[in-house]
Amino acid sequence: MAIYDNLPVFKATYDLLLQVVKLSVHIRRDARYTMGESLKKEIIGLCISIYRANLTAEKAPLIEQAREQLVPIKLLIRLLHDTQQLSTKQYAMLCEHLDAITKQLSAWQKYAQKEPKAKNKPLAAEPEAAADEEK
Repeated sequence: MAIYDNLPVFKATYDLLLQVVKLSVHIRRDARYTMGESLKKEIIGLCISIYRANLTAEKAPLIEQAREQLVPIKLLIRLLHDTQQLSTKQYAMLCEHLDAITKQLSAWQKYAQKEPKAKNKPLAAEPEAAADEEK
């Protein structure tokens, strides 16, 4: 088990949070305390989900939950852009962060789903040992 803050997906998520915090200074007050705060809470929740997924042996359901948490984050970022609280350049930068996180979570989920199957496969030597015992 890797230390959670060394995981590339955790680093990418933290970088997204850091960018949102830096950009929130330029958001209108009413949007900052509604959409901006909701966005920060959702990203922090995503960080916590990644941490929890890293702790458990059964990672796939928690990774799926983390992937679902990306939906409101994408929605809030788009809403901030559509209400002209974020410039197109800022929006594009945040979307790049989101794409990186999405790809990393997808790859991690595929790996986590393959991992239990590999553990349950019998070793090649086991059938031979069972055949020797029968003789």
